[in-house]
Amino acid sequence: MKQFKYLVSLMMVLALALVFIGCSKPPEAEQKAAKTAMDAAIAAGADKYAAADLDAAKKLWDSSEAQVKDKKYKEAKEGYIAAKAAFEKAAAGVEAGKKAVTDEATAAIAALEEAWKALEADAKKVEKKMKDKKAEWETDAKAFADGLKAAKDGLAADPGAAKAKAGELKAVIEKWGAAFKEMAAAPAKPEPKKK
Repeated sequence: MKQFKYLVSLMMVLALALVFIGCSKPPEAEQKAAKTAMDAAIAAGADKYAAADLDAAKKLWDSSEAQVKDKKYKEAKEGYIAAKAAFEKAAAGVEAGKKAVTDEATAAIAALEEAWKALEADAKKVEKKMKDKKAEWETDAKAFADGLKAAKDGLAADPGAAKAKAGELKAVIEKWGAAFKEMAAAPAKPEPKKK
């Protein structure tokens, strides 16, 4: 009878050990679902237009990966589920982020156009004083016009690049604005007297 109790106890311990081992598997399905959601968010442009949400989701992902390495499968499973939800939130936020960047780029391009008109008026005022810089001005003016056209054309496809291009073009305006102020402030060179 003692042996029977001992054998039953041993069987119970083995059964519990098997149940425990069987329950502690890496959460592969949750990991795969979170990875799919991450890939979808990145493909949608979350890295450009919903970067904060994407970063938060990546932190959850990294934490879950670390928990799997530490064999904390329950915590990892919960982390992957949360990461999947966070990646889905980042993907959903892309449209709003893209619209905001598009609005900013549109405003920047409009401001550039106005500033360029004012700059061209300043160029006409100091035209006689910029003899040695006229070729450089014409080259920059053409490059500016081409860059502005490229920014406008690329606005719908990639508003982030259009915004960056607008920032580059602003530097051209600032450069020539300062140069024209300097030329306007400088006294005119007296013409040589004829004998």
